[in-house]
Amino acid sequence: MDVPISETSFIGAGVGAAQAGMRPIVELMFADFFGVCMDQIYNQMAKNTYMSGGAVNVPMVLMTAVGGGYNDAAQHSQTLYGTFAHLPGMKVVVPSTAHDAKGLMHAAVRDDDPVVYMFHKRLMGIGWMPAPEGPKTAVPDEPYTIPFGEADVKRRGSDVTIATLGLHVHRALSAADSLAEDGVDAEVVDLRTLVPLDTETVLESVRKTGRLVVVDEDYRSFGVTGEVIAGVAESDLDALEAVERVAMPDVPIPYARPLEEAVLPDSDDVEAAVGNVVE
Repeated sequence: MDVPISETSFIGAGVGAAQAGMRPIVELMFADFFGVCMDQIYNQMAKNTYMSGGAVNVPMVLMTAVGGGYNDAAQHSQTLYGTFAHLPGMKVVVPSTAHDAKGLMHAAVRDDDPVVYMFHKRLMGIGWMPAPEGPKTAVPDEPYTIPFGEADVKRRGSDVTIATLGLHVHRALSAADSLAEDGVDAEVVDLRTLVPLDTETVLESVRKTGRLVVVDEDYRSFGVTGEVIAGVAESDLDALEAVERVAMPDVPIPYARPLEEAVLPDSDDVEAAVGNVVE
């Protein structure tokens, strides 16, 4: 259904449809716009199952585009993973490939809880901005699901663990190929879902490598990078010899292309961070 650009209205309609027994998929065009409809997301979609004592479920998928890289400035370029993953009541998934995108969406539609499905615009190849080759994986015609809470090791390695998600899986893989030329063997862990978060797979990798780099396009403070590192440190601090994080600095995302490129994390930033932990 095409609807007027009234985020509060159409997300509220989605919540009502879900509670009435449907399984709506509602698109919030940019994650940045969540502030317009924060009550519907934070207080209705996420909490109505709890507030009703389990009398209703909200089996709804809220899909939204995230990320920068195409010069649309501070109000259309944020990632905001942490904003959605922070609040109990919503599951949060972030695909990095076409194969994972379908499997995670099928799982999201079948889930009886609200799911926030966050896809990076650069992976879609929007407008003049072509997608990297890495996300263009084969997609089976038949239905399939990818379970939530299961990270995927996209590249095996023994020297350093790079934990990341979305577009930056491919930034990390590119960095890992470059690092291999210098004799550094990096393992790349694609988190795939933030809620639930598969800390155990990251921890298993860190126990092998001893070094952890977490990469994220969300803001550095109070975000995914800190949460992943804290989870590993709390579970097995002795396994962690060195740690580094790569994220957006805590600044509004610039409009000017050179300035945006300066703040967005890329493969060179990942390589530099790995260099710091393997010294």
